[in-house]
Amino acid sequence: MKRYMICLFLFVGVGAVCLTAAYFLTGRYRVTASPTREESAAALESVDILETVPENLAAVNGEHVLHEKAALTEEFYLVSEDGFLLVFGKDQETICLYTHIPLMDFPAREQERLREGIWFPGMMEVIQYLESYTS
Repeated sequence: MKRYMICLFLFVGVGAVCLTAAYFLTGRYRVTASPTREESAAALESVDILETVPENLAAVNGEHVLHEKAALTEEFYLVSEDGFLLVFGKDQETICLYTHIPLMDFPAREQERLREGIWFPGMMEVIQYLESYTS
């Protein structure tokens, strides 16, 4: 019985040393002051997204993504084609975004609406709509 107790204490001791070493090696022990909500909100309001994102930013959609400033203010059309959702521009011909989100991820009522197409006033509304059903 004494041998089992020694083995147990040895196992617990080695485990504690390994966990402590991993904690300090990963850098999680650093304490940083996080900004308050008011500071974060003020910082976000003062940043213009078009100034912070480079023009040649690579995207999954490559050349199919609109890089124009006007793309942030015009209307968008979310519709299902071939079982996946696509975002078209105001002219309903220019593909602004391939979402690669299958139509089957949505409830039956929303699937019907997406087959007909849904208009959104901006890209942020499209993204918020998609996040509400995919997250």
